[in-house]
Amino acid sequence: MKKAAWFFVLSFVLLVSRNAHTFCGFYVAKADTKIFNKASQVVLARQDDKTVITMVNDFKGDPKEFAVVIPVPTLIEPGQINIGDKKVIDHLDSYTSPRLVEYFDGSPCQFALMERRMSRDAALPAAQSSRQRAEVLGVTVQAQYTVGEYDIVILSAKQGQGLETWLKENGYRLPKGASSVLGSYIKQKMHFFVAKVNLKEQSKLGFTYLRPIQVAYESPKFMLPIRLGTLNADGSQELFIYALTQKGRVEPTNYRSVKLPTGMDVPIYIKSRFQKFYRDMFDQQVKKVDLRAVFTEYAWDMNWCDPCAAEPLSFEELRSLGVFWLTDGRPEIIPNRIPSGARDVFVTRMHVRYDAERFPEDLILQETADRNNFQARYVLRHPWQGDRECPATEEYRRAVLQRQEVEARQLADLTGWNLNEIRVQMDLDLKAGGIEERWWEKIWRR
Repeated sequence: MKKAAWFFVLSFVLLVSRNAHTFCGFYVAKADTKIFNKASQVVLARQDDKTVITMVNDFKGDPKEFAVVIPVPTLIEPGQINIGDKKVIDHLDSYTSPRLVEYFDGSPCQFALMERRMSRDAALPAAQSSRQRAEVLGVTVQAQYTVGEYDIVILSAKQGQGLETWLKENGYRLPKGASSVLGSYIKQKMHFFVAKVNLKEQSKLGFTYLRPIQVAYESPKFMLPIRLGTLNADGSQELFIYALTQKGRVEPTNYRSVKLPTGMDVPIYIKSRFQKFYRDMFDQQVKKVDLRAVFTEYAWDMNWCDPCAAEPLSFEELRSLGVFWLTDGRPEIIPNRIPSGARDVFVTRMHVRYDAERFPEDLILQETADRNNFQARYVLRHPWQGDRECPATEEYRRAVLQRQEVEARQLADLTGWNLNEIRVQMDLDLKAGGIEERWWEKIWRR
């Protein structure tokens, strides 16, 4: 009777403790974008109608084969274009990445578990372009600049077929069906931002990789064009979107928004396999929504984090990403929070796997007033390893085995991994914990 009563109290303490200290724990590992072979990254800094977009190029190959065509809502002037620093985006990626944390059980003899905190060659040289030919095709070369290692041309057009023809004649290899997509942007009176690598400037600057391109513009449209990227894509595309806003979380309005499962306890052996866990878990969640949703992986005020997968971005880093509403670099000191120099910045990390069939429209986004903290976070709970014996010890050990079985089932559900193989990896002895396999598990041993 005493043991049963103690177990009820322990369960209650665990429940209250987890709710009261949701984000406590030692940070162990993160799962950043590097675990995907092909992943595009875009940073959007947005306030009112003003947007700064930073596009990270994951292009690998001869720079002569790179070019990018981006629909933009307004005419772009030279001062609105900048070349960014990839290290800042890497920092933002690390800061917002899904993370693994761990807790350590205290002695059961103390009647509580103590948690411890812890774009292809677009050769568009103006001298060689025929403005007369462009006029015949209904294409207008509105401006052209060289910024850093990129040659940039701003275009407008009257119809998609003419623009497609002009781009092909000027060295672009466009995918089949491009004219209809280009035509839809033209109907929206959008311009086209075209960039290629200037090999001479790249050599002069000494860079061996393509730096991010940044564009600042003003428009009531808060959107991200994705359809051109699906035309010649080999399978689905991986896209990470980091939105920096003042009021709160960003979400799509024309597609389903889903938060990635979070807060689950997973087996301890995942500590050395976290990246595989995250990759397979995301695959499984995408299957569950039939590739028809945008996943939120992180939403938090930039001034602090708990636990931190990286330090919050500094004032200077945020300004470099286009957070123009920050006016000075003096850090704001908030009790019990990590000072970063960032004020009035809320970061949302979204992850979407998309293709032309399930994402036929561009992403239309909106800033919400939701400032609730969210992070994709997974927990390791280490059992107490002491040898002290007391009336509570035996019941505690049985409770740990039951907890580990729950961890195994959660892991199988999250990732689609084989449950019995997970139990083998955990060296889980169900009989020792008084746990019976379900009758159907004995038939098929899944």
